[in-house]
Amino acid sequence: MVEKIKYEDFAKIDLRVGKVIHAEKVPKSKKLLKLIVDLGNEKRQIIAGLAKWYTPEEFIGKYVIVVANLEPKKLMGLESQGMILAAPCSDESKPALLTVIEPVEPGSKVC
Repeated sequence: MVEKIKYEDFAKIDLRVGKVIHAEKVPKSKKLLKLIVDLGNEKRQIIAGLAKWYTPEEFIGKYVIVVANLEPKKLMGLESQGMILAAPCSDESKPALLTVIEPVEPGSKVC
């Protein structure tokens, strides 16, 4: 069973809609893509382990849901400044990107 959290804990997570404006494979990696995501007031570099299932070209212009207040992390020497949400969380099946049905302004808060 998954541990329950209080609303106050959930409210600490800053989920934003981002628009992917650039994507490329990370050299020497079979799994990683480097994405530049427009979050409205800033652009973020996000390193995503999705290259097994998606080409960089498939990301351009896509709206994605980003955890915007995640502590940065280095992957293959590149700083990832957020996380893109997808489901399921498994290395065996292709993850579907979480997105919005209609275009919204990049940087819009998810609530």
